[in-house]
Amino acid sequence: MRSYDFAPLYRSSVGFDQLANLMDRVLSNDVSQPSYPPYNIEKTDDDAYRISIAVAGFSADDLGIEVKENALVVTARKAEDGNEATYLHRGIATRAFERRFHLADHVRVVGASHEDGMLHIDLEREIPEALKPRRIAISSGKQIEKDVVDAKAVN
Repeated sequence: MRSYDFAPLYRSSVGFDQLANLMDRVLSNDVSQPSYPPYNIEKTDDDAYRISIAVAGFSADDLGIEVKENALVVTARKAEDGNEATYLHRGIATRAFERRFHLADHVRVVGASHEDGMLHIDLEREIPEALKPRRIAISSGKQIEKDVVDAKAVN
């Protein structure tokens, strides 16, 4: 397995430690990543996303969605109904699961829906006003002098 040294990144920048941690997680190639349940992540707009998870056999009451510290956690626990059926073949898995998604800064969950065996979670990136680009007006030196003279005349 390849190992990357992020020390140069730490020497010349501030605040990118989360990026380095993310790269470490991605590059670790952890085989223990669960593959159940299958899911899709789609970009629905410039700043909007949707996570769709196949949750066949689960009702909306069996599912839980929680956002905590930039992590979206989806859990499912099938309630025991006491019905002991004898299956000749059981291909629909209804085992409990927990699926985690790491969210970028300023990404929030705006809604969730459960229909046709799919759980859809809608997310949106909201950039704060302070981080949005803004245009700075440029005034000439003569305009500044005129503003100063006008201010003195008022006083």
